[in-house]
Amino acid sequence: KDVQKEREPHVYLSKEEVKEKIQSYNSSVTDKLKMTLNANGIYTGFIKVQMELCRPITVQSSQSQGGCAPSNKETAFYLPDGCVNTLHISSTNTVREVIEALLKKFFVADNPAKFALYKRCHKEDQVYTCKLSDREHPLYLRLVAGPKTEMLSFVLREHETGEVMWEAFSIPELQNFLRILDKEENDQLQILKNRYAAYRGKLEEALQGVLKPG
Repeated sequence: KDVQKEREPHVYLSKEEVKEKIQSYNSSVTDKLKMTLNANGIYTGFIKVQMELCRPITVQSSQSQGGCAPSNKETAFYLPDGCVNTLHISSTNTVREVIEALLKKFFVADNPAKFALYKRCHKEDQVYTCKLSDREHPLYLRLVAGPKTEMLSFVLREHETGEVMWEAFSIPELQNFLRILDKEENDQLQILKNRYAAYRGKLEEALQGVLKPG
């Protein structure tokens, strides 16, 4: 079940309450991704983000050839569905900062405004997927929910819903999309040609067997 926006009151915890929650959190961690409380009251830890992107992403790589200046190259491709990435963040990092850090980590050239971070949680035997506002703090949500991803997990999706807003994409991005579609079309055509060529070969073998004088 998808929910466009779910507002939950942010409970401001005292430093002692944060310390107790972090101790409880770390005692339940099974993957060694523990949280650390600093002297200034800010805590750091890890979140895992599942990528659920329907459209291709544009990845930029900088390469230098010989003594020439580096040249930027962009490649668009579909990210495998269900890919999970781990980020080390602090309690002060907002959703928008997490999205930007995630894209920067993988050299994604797309505008961060095209993406949104969602939380997926279980309530009353149902799964809810709720879009987070840009100013929420994912590590706080992780701390409150505990380390179990069954209780709370994070998902990155395209920000737009419904009809795709193609005007939001740059010309190089649209050109990359066309190249990807052309390649997929050619691949599908080749698969069909190979399938029918195999059928034709089997039919010809069967005809030869029938027409062969006995």
